[in-house]
Amino acid sequence: MKRSEINMILRDAIEFIRSNHWALPPYAYWNMQDWESKGEEYQEIFDTMLGWDITDFGSGNYYDIGLLMFTIRNGSFDNVQYEKPYAEKLLISKKGQVTPLHYH
Repeated sequence: MKRSEINMILRDAIEFIRSNHWALPPYAYWNMQDWESKGEEYQEIFDTMLGWDITDFGSGNYYDIGLLMFTIRNGSFDNVQYEKPYAEKLLISKKGQVTPLHYH
């Protein structure tokens, strides 16, 4: 996927989320300079892989076979510091878009 396509998908998702009166955490909107200015107090975002994920499941065609996900909260079995028994994720697919069978 091209960066321009990813950026458009993100913009559409943010608009959709806002139109449904959801509020995402501030890091959902950070640009590269924002990320570079953050210190260790934000390490959990990296360690538990919070934030945006966009996939076409290797199909090369996101709009037919794909999924957008924003992970708000995620635990870790390996790190007691982030021990949480659950995760919170927003999963967004377009009408007619397929998400292939997968598992975790």
